[in-house]
Amino acid sequence: MSGSDTIASIATPPGFGGVGIVRVSGPGVRAIAEGILRTLPSPRLAGYHRFRDAAGETLDSGIALFFPSPHSFTGEDVLELQGHGGPLVLDLLLRRALQLGARPARPGEFSERAFLNGKLDLVQAEAVADL
Repeated sequence: MSGSDTIASIATPPGFGGVGIVRVSGPGVRAIAEGILRTLPSPRLAGYHRFRDAAGETLDSGIALFFPSPHSFTGEDVLELQGHGGPLVLDLLLRRALQLGARPARPGEFSERAFLNGKLDLVQAEAVADL
C-alpha cells in the first residue's frame, strides 16, 4: 500500500546546524527530483547537485539521494536533499518541493507510511513514535 500523494518535510531539527535535510516521499518524487535537480539521481548513490528554483536559479548546493520503491524507509520512492542547515535554505527547498506537487507531511507520516507498506512492524512504529 502506497500513499496516493507525495509528502515533504524538513527532517532535521530547527536551528542552524551545518547540514539540513528535506525529505520527500511518494509517487511524485521523480518529477520533483527533475524539477529541483534537473535530473534523477542514481539510486542509493550520494551525488553533489545544485538545487534549483522554478527559474533555474541555484537555491543551494548539496547532496541528493534517491531511494526507489520499495527499497526505502517508507517503501515508496524517497528523495533526500541534504543542503546547508540554515532555516532559510531549508524553507526554500521545502517550498520548492511543495510547488512541484508535494504537500506538507503530518508529524509521523513518514513512519506511518513505512508501517502501512510493511517496512516497520507495530512495535517498531510505536518505538519511533516514542522518540
